[in-house]
Amino acid sequence: MTSVTAPAYSAPTVRLARLVHEVRETVGRGLPPGPTARLVGERLAPHLGAPDLLLDRHTEGAPDHYRQHVLHAEDDGSFSIVALVWLPGQRTAIHDHVSWCVTGVHQGEEHERRFRLVPDGAASRLVPTQEVVNAQGEVCGFAPPGDIHEVWNGGAGMAVSLHIYGADISRLGTSVRRIYRLPVGER
Repeated sequence: MTSVTAPAYSAPTVRLARLVHEVRETVGRGLPPGPTARLVGERLAPHLGAPDLLLDRHTEGAPDHYRQHVLHAEDDGSFSIVALVWLPGQRTAIHDHVSWCVTGVHQGEEHERRFRLVPDGAASRLVPTQEVVNAQGEVCGFAPPGDIHEVWNGGAGMAVSLHIYGADISRLGTSVRRIYRLPVGER
């Protein structure tokens, strides 16, 4: 479970305001989810690691779970920008999402394991398909369906990642559509 801080609808830093403007322009093009995620990722990448992107309060973690700070939610619900703060060992459940998503590592590294859902007779199982370690400055994006994964901080220090969703996370409370509690099988 994550804790959520109150949204800041006006960007608290000049750099974050610039990122919000760039994402707004990109989302406003009305492209399908896949191309939108790719283009938003291109806009996010140059800002990652910049010391003037986030305020100190946006990098505060929590001792028992990763922490979510909503940085911006567009008034029309078309996107939101969230900082996730991960202490070593903190992780998500295996899940998928309600919308396209772009993630970029601002500090530290973020580990990810991706899965494929396999029907197996009367039951289903998850099959790991890929493991990725994203370092500071790296960006990845995806659009449902087929976005089943788990994420964790496998490093020794704190990790901070920015997540941009094609939905208003301040209203929804989370980007997660489903949590998967299925057996994990072999490839």
